[in-house]
Amino acid sequence: MTLLTLFTAPKPFTDAHIATIQRNALRSWTLLPEVEVIVLGEEEGLAEAARELGIRHLPQVERGPSGAPRLSSMMAQVRAHSQSPLLGVINADILLMSDFLHAVRQAAALRKRFLLLSRRWDMDITTPLEFAPGWEERLRAEVRAKGKLHKPAGSDFFVFPRECYLEMPPFIIGRAGWDNWMIYKARQEKWDVIDLTPSVMIVHQNHDYRHLPGGQPHYNLPETEENIRLAGGVANIRYTILDANLCLVRGRLRPPAPSWGRFWRGVELLLRRLFAFLPEEQVENIARPRRWAKRLRRLLRQDGG
Repeated sequence: MTLLTLFTAPKPFTDAHIATIQRNALRSWTLLPEVEVIVLGEEEGLAEAARELGIRHLPQVERGPSGAPRLSSMMAQVRAHSQSPLLGVINADILLMSDFLHAVRQAAALRKRFLLLSRRWDMDITTPLEFAPGWEERLRAEVRAKGKLHKPAGSDFFVFPRECYLEMPPFIIGRAGWDNWMIYKARQEKWDVIDLTPSVMIVHQNHDYRHLPGGQPHYNLPETEENIRLAGGVANIRYTILDANLCLVRGRLRPPAPSWGRFWRGVELLLRRLFAFLPEEQVENIARPRRWAKRLRRLLRQDGG
């Protein structure tokens, strides 16, 4: 039995760049021992890519109005076809290396109920990767030289025991909100949310948004509004990696290091609790203290000019 099943719903393989980075990502996952990979959907070129890479393919999945898959259906399919004790939903443009599985093993040995996530490194990759001996070392060196660590607002994978998230709203994948809800749910259930950033290098292969309706970023689409409704409101989709309560550092779990981001997040949560009796829109305006700072800076610049 495998330790971990990674699953994803890739985009169509019709765009040459998207096809390249998805094959790169999927191939990197297949190189991890004790890991099973499942792809879901009927997108063009997916069946062929799955056969080429020796990956299990589950074509039937429920979809939203735009045709994007629903996460609840993906989860149900994976639970039915995998026996792994750990499950991981991941975006199909993310490269994983051996440090990822090592960190997952370490965290799973220390906690029973948890959610694993990390910040990613963004980098332009336009050609197929050569997975020859030494590829990880070469990739790490290139990422350090050319990549950029993404802000804590982005979460591109979630790993958790299969006993967690047994009930899942029918979120639409590839739209904003569902990933933030994953963190919110874990904190509500008092599972440990563990940031693996100090222990792993997760690489996001940059791409544009031509695959989305109108070429818009996913947070501007109507299905994002539906995800927010399913999540229970805006407050529940404000959760990010800053809400992790532990970090994995050299094989040990430690509290996250203090930062201004975590300080302001704590202020925001306090204000949301204090003003919870107000309508959501008013609470949203009150509870975003960093907006105040930006407005104040703008006013000061205007007065000084």
